[in-house]
Amino acid sequence: MEERLQKLLAQSGLGSRRDCEELIITGRVQVNGVTAIIGQKADPSVDKITLDGRAVKPPESKVYIALNKPRGILSAVETEMGDNRKTVRDLVPVAERVFPVGRLDFDSEGLVLMTNDGDLSQKLTHPSHGHQKEYRVLLARQPDEEQLAVWRRGVVMEDGYKTLPAEIKIEGSAGKGCWIRIIMQEGRKRQIREVGSLLGLPVVRIVRIRIGTLYLGSLKPGEWRYLSEMEVDLLKDKKGRPARPARRFVPKRTTGNKPGFKSDRSSANNERGPKRPGQSQNRDKNRSK
Repeated sequence: MEERLQKLLAQSGLGSRRDCEELIITGRVQVNGVTAIIGQKADPSVDKITLDGRAVKPPESKVYIALNKPRGILSAVETEMGDNRKTVRDLVPVAERVFPVGRLDFDSEGLVLMTNDGDLSQKLTHPSHGHQKEYRVLLARQPDEEQLAVWRRGVVMEDGYKTLPAEIKIEGSAGKGCWIRIIMQEGRKRQIREVGSLLGLPVVRIVRIRIGTLYLGSLKPGEWRYLSEMEVDLLKDKKGRPARPARRFVPKRTTGNKPGFKSDRSSANNERGPKRPGQSQNRDKNRSK
């Protein structure tokens, strides 16, 4: 049965469909000895499909792995010629041809999902599916309320692109800096660092702790594990929202430079104004009647 070539390559564990499209565009794929083109279809039971002159193997059994990527590791399967840096593939010595789903910057750390399931990779990385990613971010200085508000609404980048709204809350101080938690539905290259720079908030450290419904958990840097069947089912069937929705916070006016936060409920109670003297006692008397 004929299928689009990029789909067949993805099913064989050569990357997401977008990755495989790049393989075709760069002329590295051939079908029956002829360089393939985007949109071309093929039947693996009849046609000979090759990548860089080597036969593309039939699809493998699907593998799903969670890795805690340390800083200084490339989120790639292989490096370019002359680049001796380690990749995430070097940290996961399995026989299957797994690849990272999406990217995590060289200087960032945390959760990376590795698989040979090209369809799942496409679903998790394409913006139309709206899968969330959650990060802990260490800023070099304390943010003010205006900076956080702008970051939440969206920031216009240097190339004119405006980032999508993001959920942000403060976790706590760290020396002169501050830990914040960011939940976003997109992941442009170095987006968090560039937004921080534009807002005057240099980013010191980024740790990804969630992709869709998958959490980093207790994995230490460099450690990896296989996903459970339930975790895989959740990634395939859900829209990537956390099991317990993050509590929403709103800025509280403060007199100093450090932003404070209070919950929506306490804010609503304050808006009602102070109680009148004897108000609660009168209410209790009425109830007793």
